[in-house]
Amino acid sequence: QVQLVESGGGLVQPGGSLRLSCAASGRIFTIYDMEWYRQAPGKQRELVASISSGGGTNYADSVKGRFTISRDNAKNTVYLQMNNLKPEDTAVYYCNALIKYTDDVTRRRTSMFWGQGTQVTVSS
Repeated sequence: QVQLVESGGGLVQPGGSLRLSCAASGRIFTIYDMEWYRQAPGKQRELVASISSGGGTNYADSVKGRFTISRDNAKNTVYLQMNNLKPEDTAVYYCNALIKYTDDVTRRRTSMFWGQGTQVTVSS
């Protein structure tokens, strides 16, 4: 019913920047909280940043001051601006969103959805 498509990952040098995008599509009524997670090889998936429907944000201690999460409700899109990247930031990044949508029988439901992931590699 709903899909999240991520883009913007790639290879950058330490100190460089990347901007990740995650666009939602489908029979969307409204999008509540949106989040970015990441998972490095051999490590558990961790929450990087979140933004509420009211605009409040939270960040993991490891990215505070370097990453900025934002959203464009008109485009059903959440962004993650990543500056001063470090090798420790290397991971697959996933977006997550709590979304109210219309199902096949025209009834509204609220569920959590995940993007497919995008690779971010920070290396010299």
